[in-house]
Amino acid sequence: MQFGVDEAGKGPVLGSMFAAAVRAEPAALPEGIDDSKNLAPARREELAERLRGDDRIGVAVAELPPDRIDDPETDMNTLTVAAQAAALDGVADDGDDGVVDAGDTDAGRFGRRVADRVAADVSITAEHGADETYALVGAASVVAKVARDAHVADLGAEYPDTDVGSGYPSDPATRAFLREYVAEHGDLPACARRSWSTSQDVLAAAEQSALSEF
Repeated sequence: MQFGVDEAGKGPVLGSMFAAAVRAEPAALPEGIDDSKNLAPARREELAERLRGDDRIGVAVAELPPDRIDDPETDMNTLTVAAQAAALDGVADDGDDGVVDAGDTDAGRFGRRVADRVAADVSITAEHGADETYALVGAASVVAKVARDAHVADLGAEYPDTDVGSGYPSDPATRAFLREYVAEHGDLPACARRSWSTSQDVLAAAEQSALSEF
């Protein structure tokens, strides 16, 4: 059987990263599968529901929370390997083969690292941009993105009196949320990736403001 693996949420300053694995014969996939970035949110949700609801298709998701992402003993390439391997462990059987979206500049090295962490004896090809080339990887990108979007919605519900935005550093709403939270509480929210420069900048600015006031 074949599989595809991809992740979502590598770059945000808020919340977890998610990886998804989809195992199926490509012909079993619903029509319209594409890289999740090319699909509207409602379409992604529809496709993810159809993937999960088809007993010919295996779907697994792995989550890496902010505290693990912030671990100084690791790095983003290693975390991406771990997330993809954990998702693949949820569906893979001995003899399977498939493609993962490479999370390293050296695609071959990334694929070998994922394979080394998967319990099943599988054959893995890693490619950059695989979510645009292989339908199974595109399906995995859809599942991972839907999981990440649901996670961000849950974060928003935890802070009902503000707007957490998309969680990305480039989002003005996310940056405003962090500034306002730190100003009120004196520290970052639990959902923030403390090691990200955006988080450190917000803390530094708040400290400088406090010194100026003093």
